[in-house]
Amino acid sequence: MTGTSTAETVEAVFRIESARIIAGVTRIVRDVGIAEELAQDAVVAALEQWPESGVPDRPGAWLTATAKHRAIDLVRRKETYARKLAEVGRALEDVSPPPGSGDPGEGAEDIDDDLLRLIFTACHPVLSTQARIALTLRLLGGLTTEEIARAFLTSEPTVAQRIVRAKRTLAKAGVPFEVPYGADRAARVSSVLEVIYLVFNEGYSATAGDDLVRPALCEDALRLARVLEGLMPEEPEVHGLAALLEFQASRIAARTGPGGEPVLLADQNRSRWNRTLIARGIEALRRAGHGPYSVQAAIAACHARTICYEDTDWATIAALYGRLMALTPSPVVELNRAVAVSMAEGPAAGLKLVDALAAEPALKDYHLLPSVRGDLLERLGRNEEARAEFERAASLTRNARERELLRERAARSEAASGD
Repeated sequence: MTGTSTAETVEAVFRIESARIIAGVTRIVRDVGIAEELAQDAVVAALEQWPESGVPDRPGAWLTATAKHRAIDLVRRKETYARKLAEVGRALEDVSPPPGSGDPGEGAEDIDDDLLRLIFTACHPVLSTQARIALTLRLLGGLTTEEIARAFLTSEPTVAQRIVRAKRTLAKAGVPFEVPYGADRAARVSSVLEVIYLVFNEGYSATAGDDLVRPALCEDALRLARVLEGLMPEEPEVHGLAALLEFQASRIAARTGPGGEPVLLADQNRSRWNRTLIARGIEALRRAGHGPYSVQAAIAACHARTICYEDTDWATIAALYGRLMALTPSPVVELNRAVAVSMAEGPAAGLKLVDALAAEPALKDYHLLPSVRGDLLERLGRNEEARAEFERAASLTRNARERELLRERAARSEAASGD
């Protein structure tokens, strides 16, 4: 195996396993910043050793074990240093919560899920909401600052600063690596839900790279949503998020063709939608409430329950997006509402709403705005204008698959304009 191919293998494995590695190491060192550094050290070790020894049968387990061994060595060095200075009687008290800590009441049983602990740690109230989300996307999803910036519709330097400051703040505050109980858990759950939601979205429609879908991220997010359902059965929005992710995950197999190319909703083979996940989504939706995730789940349910695309109840979907706008006003939500309105009332009605969003600063470099506008113009027969919009959208997206699709649509619009 050449050095280049080894590097590509290491990168791919770490991309998939990084969250589990960092979570497992954090349990040992109790510092997410140090844990991330030790995980990177394991990557360096793999780059040095795998070209000669070969890629292990279980490369993810190799990286995890290497990082944990380095974490244990670090803890031992700290213990030795502490003993020599006679400042600490037992060094491990600095890295482990005392036995019996926490509320022993209802729901206090331990949950053996380091990824969940990692999310609650990164979502500690000592951090700002934006910092919590950025840090958890970095640690849980292994996303780059560029990808997180795209998800936030903000700049890379801003995201990088949030992540660095967040890790420093957690270390300085000595935030324990645990799932909190009682009121502390309730205070953090909204941020946790938002993090899981954004992680799933990155897996469902990758902001960058060669693949439209990153199923591992979707699977992690869906699994964590299900764990939260069991952990907080009385919280309606937990069920709302779980329902939404079940519905969305049910479509993943149909979202791409044999070569990984995107397949639009209208063209998807709905027999490939996972009916088991849809059934789980419907069940979760029954326990959901009226918050933003529950409304989005209701929108997804409209699609999931419809056997034929032509039978989609777009009027109900448009109304639900209106309700979502009232709960969480956002130009992205309004853009989605415009699509639904265009299907219910015609492309001219949708185009009017889209054009009203043209001045929104948050959508300035958002590729879906010109993509949607191109689609509406194409439906109106304004093919030359549609071509320009599809080309602009292609220039803005960082995802190779989306770029190919948009260029194909631009070419078809150009051909149609010449007829």
